[in-house]
Amino acid sequence: MKLIVSLCLILLFTQLSFAQDWANFNRYKDDNAKLGLPKPGEKRVVFMGNSITDAWINNCPEYFSENNYIDRGISGQTTPQMLVRFRADVINLKPVAVTILAGTNDIAGNTGPSTLEMIADNIYSMAELARANGIKVILSSVLPAYAYPWKPGVEPAEKIAQLNEMIKAYADSHGIVYLDYYTSMVDERKGLKKEYSEDGVHPNKAGYQVMMELCSKAITKALKQKK
Repeated sequence: MKLIVSLCLILLFTQLSFAQDWANFNRYKDDNAKLGLPKPGEKRVVFMGNSITDAWINNCPEYFSENNYIDRGISGQTTPQMLVRFRADVINLKPVAVTILAGTNDIAGNTGPSTLEMIADNIYSMAELARANGIKVILSSVLPAYAYPWKPGVEPAEKIAQLNEMIKAYADSHGIVYLDYYTSMVDERKGLKKEYSEDGVHPNKAGYQVMMELCSKAITKALKQKK
């Protein structure tokens, strides 16, 4: 009985904490304060995303430290959560560019049901907020996934392909750089190639190597664009 009560209290505390900081502003609050504004001549680039971005800096720390790249990914997050914290974790850091990699957790239903249009609209809104503040935008394709280990039965492969078409169409029509990870990493089932992932969703070291090469080219292209 005591064990059941303890578990219930832990669950309640977790839910209350989530409700009080739904977008997880506290995750990077102190880091943002320590980072401060860019130094003269510093070309800072912020990476906004979910667990794929969150784990990137741990797998390839030199990629970020050597290029003035700032990782602001949070595991499990959906596009509405990213949109809410976009000003605190991107705009206020005064980067020259931002890469946005988002959407797969929305398809998984991490924060409730979402249509593809709802997901795309949140991504577009982040892009428009960035551009309104003079920040160059790189819109990333969602990585392929045949299934989600934590959400059986979702069958995300086709939805991801459709969402990527929507993101690309928006990027092309607004003169925004589209970063296509999908084409280089997808297999015959529209899932993530086995050599690039251990769980079919998150990249391994080899997967991040592919992403780094593509991302660097996209950032260079974006920084060359005229305002």
